[in-house]
Amino acid sequence: TQEHFAFVESAIPRPAPGTALVENLYWSVDPYHRELMDDVPGGFALHAPLEGRAIGRVVESREPALKEGELVFHRQGWRTHSVVTPDEVRRLPRFDGVPLSAYLSVLGGTGLTAYVGLTRIARLKEGDDLFVSAAAGGVGTATARFARLLGAGRIVGSAGSAAKVNHLTREVGYDAAFDYHEGPVAELLTAAAPDGFDVFVDNVGGEHLGAGISALREYGRVVRIGTVSQYNDPAAPPVRFNHADIVEKSLRMEGFLVRDYRDVQDELYEFAVPHLQSGRVRLDETVVEGFDSIVDAFLGMLRGENLGKIIVRAAGAS
Repeated sequence: TQEHFAFVESAIPRPAPGTALVENLYWSVDPYHRELMDDVPGGFALHAPLEGRAIGRVVESREPALKEGELVFHRQGWRTHSVVTPDEVRRLPRFDGVPLSAYLSVLGGTGLTAYVGLTRIARLKEGDDLFVSAAAGGVGTATARFARLLGAGRIVGSAGSAAKVNHLTREVGYDAAFDYHEGPVAELLTAAAPDGFDVFVDNVGGEHLGAGISALREYGRVVRIGTVSQYNDPAAPPVRFNHADIVEKSLRMEGFLVRDYRDVQDELYEFAVPHLQSGRVRLDETVVEGFDSIVDAFLGMLRGENLGKIIVRAAGAS
């Protein structure tokens, strides 16, 4: 809740030799942040700024490799200014017609997660039918748009409201979608995909995971990306499914961390940028204005209030 966060002011730091000061322009809030707020290995420290993806402009430099005015991506997260070294940033290529926010959504970790999930984990084949949970989120919308470009067959998604279902089928390109609040997920999924599907891209876990495994066809693949249904609910029940399905249908389930696939970033640019420029791929983003709204944006994302990737933009940033 709001009470678990504090905004703390301190003097803007001056860069030491070999570093540069970055004024941040865009911040990412992501479901994994909630998981790292628990007492887990590698989790966030109390009374310290949160880690997270951000884009900023170098405003003062004492490092020749970082030029003032240069735009950079880094992971120092939820603060207005950051001091960085060259090893801590990635310089952003600029493509005509592609807004800066795209580097935190479809060209950033969100898009890379979707692309890796389809190409490396699912090994999507032309004509494969898909089911995507949390389909209206950042990864869910990018997954459908990329899968369509890769030649997928029928694409079905789940979301948390009638408005999101309508958005998925009218704007994103899903063939069918359902509101998981309307009944047991297994029944809703059977109605939406009566013939099953080949690939399940799961961002939710819980009831969705059990239903998805049951509906997969022979040689189906489960791409495990996240478990957002459990991140903020310590009492969430364990997943229940027929374990024999894994053997009897020769299913494969694999999870991954996108940080292990940073070498695919340039491939993502080559794949997605031309389609962004042509308009065949559109940005699915909910942009929240002002750094002082970052906690509201994060909590709203956990409640499912966003369409696509949720991004916080500094006041006055273009």
